[in-house]
Amino acid sequence: MTAILILGAAVWPDGPSPTLRRRTLHGAALFHGGRGDVVIPCGGLGRFPPTEAEAMAALLRDAGVPEDRIRLERTSTNTVENIRHALPLLAGERCVLIVSDAYHLPRARLIARREGLEVSVSAPPLTGARVWPQAKGWLREIPGLIAVLLRIR
Repeated sequence: MTAILILGAAVWPDGPSPTLRRRTLHGAALFHGGRGDVVIPCGGLGRFPPTEAEAMAALLRDAGVPEDRIRLERTSTNTVENIRHALPLLAGERCVLIVSDAYHLPRARLIARREGLEVSVSAPPLTGARVWPQAKGWLREIPGLIAVLLRIR
C-alpha cells in the first residue's frame, strides 16, 4: 500500500487557501491515477476553522476520492508533526507519496526518511500561483532544512 500524504497549508476565513486547494487537488489526481491506495490530508487547526485536514477532506470528496480512502491527520502544526502524526494512520505500511509545494519537499522527504518511511514526492504545478509567496517559501525553507539536517527540530 502507498499512502498519499498531503501536507497542510492555511485555511482562510472564506475557505481553503489557494496553496491548500492546489496541493489537495494534485493529491486527488495522483489517487485517481493509481499512485496511492489511501489519502492522508495532514494539518491541524490554524487561525481559522476547520482544520487543514478537514478542509482538504472536503475537497478530496468533491474531487471523487471515496470517503473510505481518506484518513485524516488533524492535530499537526508543522511538517515534523504532519509526518509523525500520520504514522499511526499508515497501519504499519512504510511507503508514502508526499504532496506539497516543490520548495517544501526536500525537507519533508528528509523528515519522512528519518521516520523510517520509503518516500517519493510530488509537487502540484504552479499554475495560478503567485511568485512572491513561492519565493518566500523557498527562503523560509533554507533555515528549516538546515535545522533538520542538524537535527535541531
